[in-house]
Amino acid sequence: MDFKDFSQLLINKFSFSPTEDQIAAIGELSKFLISNNDIGLFILKGYAGTGKTTLMKTLVDNVKFLKYNICLLAPTGRAAKVLSNYSKKKSFTIHKKIYFSSVDKFGKFETKLKINKIKNTLFIVDEASMISDSSTSSDLFKSKSLLTDIFKYVDFKTNSKLIFLGDTAQLPPVKQTVSPALNSDLIKEFYGIKSMDFTLSNVVRQSKSSGILINATTIRNNILNEIFSFDFQLYPDVEILNDGFEIQEKIESSYNENGSEKTIIIVRSNKRANLYNQQIRKSILFNENL
Repeated sequence: MDFKDFSQLLINKFSFSPTEDQIAAIGELSKFLISNNDIGLFILKGYAGTGKTTLMKTLVDNVKFLKYNICLLAPTGRAAKVLSNYSKKKSFTIHKKIYFSSVDKFGKFETKLKINKIKNTLFIVDEASMISDSSTSSDLFKSKSLLTDIFKYVDFKTNSKLIFLGDTAQLPPVKQTVSPALNSDLIKEFYGIKSMDFTLSNVVRQSKSSGILINATTIRNNILNEIFSFDFQLYPDVEILNDGFEIQEKIESSYNENGSEKTIIIVRSNKRANLYNQQIRKSILFNENL
C-alpha cells in the first residue's frame, strides 16, 4: 500500500466528511508512515475543535494495515484516560511505560529508563505540550529530561515511529516559555532528530456552534494580534454567574444533566479554583476527602 492509497483509506473511514485541513494532514501523516523512512517524528498541532481527536482515532483504527503495533501515551493519568476513551485502546502514562523502579544497595528507591524491546511500533503521545526538556531535581526520577528519555526509549532503528499531539495555545511545562516537544526546530538543533509537522487551524463543523470554542478562539486571535480587550459572547453552553446560590444551583444542574466530566468552571486564579473545588466536593459531591 502506498501513501496515496492509505490516505484515501483514512478519508473513507472518517465518521464525517473531513475538513481540507484534515485531508492535508492525512496526506502528510501517510507520507510520514510509508515514504519518509529517514524521519521518525511527526508533530501534529491544533487548537481545540480543529479535529485532532477524530483524525487520531481514525489513524489508530487503521494503522494495522501498515503492520504497525500501536502504543498510546500521555503525560498524566487523566490525559491517558481521555486518550483511551476516544481511541478505545489501552493507553499508559509516559512514566509507567518507559521507566521502572528499583531499590539500590542503600534501600533507596530510584527510577531508571527501561530498555525498549518493541519493534515496528507507532508511538502516539497526546498532550505533548506538557513534556519538558529540562532536567528534574527529583530523587526518584534522575533524568536529564522527560523529552530526552522519550527519544532514548523509542528506537527509530527498529522501524518504530513517534507522533506528538498537542496544542500550542496550552500552557508550556513549568518554568518554560515554549513547549519543546512541539518545536521541530528546537528538536532538530538539540537532539539531531528530523521531523515533519502539521498544524490544524480550521474548526470542524460540529464545533462552530460551541460558545466555549468561539470565545477561546477569539481570545487566542486577540492575543496573537496584541488586542487585549475582550467582549465575552454568551451562548447556550456558556453562562456568566455571580450569585453564590445561583452558582451552586447551576453546577448541580449541569452535573445532573451533563455529568461532571462535561461541566467546565472558569475562575480567575488557581487559588480560587482550589476554593471552588473544595466547596464542590463538600457541598455538591458530599466528599471532603477527595
